[in-house]
Amino acid sequence: MFRILGAAAAAVFMTPASADASETVDIREWKVPYENSRPRDPFAHDEDSIWFVGQRTGYLAHLNAETGDIHKVDLKEGSGPHNLIVGSDGVVWYAGNKTALIGRYDPTTKATEEIPMPDPAARDPHTLIFDASEDNIWFTLQGANMIGRLNIESRSVDLIPSQTERSRPYGVKLAPDGSIWVALFGTAKLAHVSPDTMELKEIDLPRDTARPRRLEVLADGSVWYVDYADGMLGRYDPKRERFKEWALPGERASRPYGMASDSKGRVWMVASGLEPNVFLGFDPETEEFFSATEVPSGGGTIRHMHYHEPSGAVWFGTDTNYVGRAIVEPQPAD
Repeated sequence: MFRILGAAAAAVFMTPASADASETVDIREWKVPYENSRPRDPFAHDEDSIWFVGQRTGYLAHLNAETGDIHKVDLKEGSGPHNLIVGSDGVVWYAGNKTALIGRYDPTTKATEEIPMPDPAARDPHTLIFDASEDNIWFTLQGANMIGRLNIESRSVDLIPSQTERSRPYGVKLAPDGSIWVALFGTAKLAHVSPDTMELKEIDLPRDTARPRRLEVLADGSVWYVDYADGMLGRYDPKRERFKEWALPGERASRPYGMASDSKGRVWMVASGLEPNVFLGFDPETEEFFSATEVPSGGGTIRHMHYHEPSGAVWFGTDTNYVGRAIVEPQPAD
């Protein structure tokens, strides 16, 4: 199917997913000892030093991937930590989803700092990313319908309301030009933010039924998103204002959620609607799904993923209470 979309002049071409997804990747999982805690959003500070949050029971935790040791840092009751990122200095920043704050934890001093939102309506910081210089943290606020920026030095917070009601800003990524892309999960739209002007622009997706949840921005500036509702993988070319989409194996039942991209520009995602969850790889050059691997623990739902380039690993958490690692780019032996 090929059609032109109105003012955006966006070309859309949809093909069924390739049936040949014969390659698999090496997946290893570590059982988290804190029961039913929903360990999620692991972030690799280095190959063996992994931080993650326990969303349901309110903690930060550190995994030593070499020894398997897990150490927990309890947060105050009701925190509902949703996501974390780790700076090059080793400091952990987390989203206090139920306490309307962004937290800072220093593993060296063991000190925790809480930075409240400046507006009571900004109730639920959701997903965090650094800018390229690590001077700012950009974040989404799903229920509050906002996108935010925290200046790390001043601790000041700027908030940008979404243009569409109940748009549910969700996944957020940094583009090579320093701009910010956001998946608006409550709509069939993406959002683009200029860091210089804080101007927000919304881009309509090709299908009104689409619900983009996570996204990736590749080195060429192309924006890739997973459509959770219709089981599609999509690419948006901002320069040409064109879309192209592919159906996942499993189509609508696949419920693609967690997403990452590697140093070769390949896109990885998890079909969270399948049991067990299936870890899928897509090659933009061949436009084919080339890899499919079942998650050993089943996965339950894999909500977010982080790619650590030096080790060629994608990290993820599961609703089955595991932290997992998929080696998508095996490294040569020393």
